Amino acid sequence: MRIAVTALALVAAFSLPALAADQVEKAPPSGAYKKVSELVKLPDFLPGMGQLFVDPKTLPAGPFLAYDREGKLVSTIYMLPIEDLTNKDKRFDDLASPGGKVDHVDVYYNAGHPGVEKPHVHVVLWHVSKAEEARVAAK
Repeated sequence: MRIAVTALALVAAFSLPALAADQVEKAPPSGAYKKVSELVKLPDFLPGMGQLFVDPKTLPAGPFLAYDREGKLVSTIYMLPIEDLTNKDKRFDDLASPGGKVDHVDVYYNAGHPGVEKPHVHVVLWHVSKAEEARVAAK
């Protein structure tokens, strides 16, 4: 229940972009964003997610900006630790949606991976349609 409530709160928060979308529309994004594959042992392109960039100061939550193989932004991803979602004193306020308009949102569990080792929830803000998600599928 808490995860569902948190996801709904995140969707509401993401309707207000914090950065101008033109700063992040093409990879690499401007500012402090770094390629995730250069920060941790992960492939440069993750099937189903794309090429990820993050400001290291925002880890583990993010936002992670995800790009297709042509360098176009497809989603903004948050990786929220389960232990933080079950802690009544922990909040995720004012999370940004740097990519601007959100078409739809996916929320799913992940047991952990390099960079975010603890179990967490991925909150994926898709900036493209459901049909266009294939732009980050395995090839």
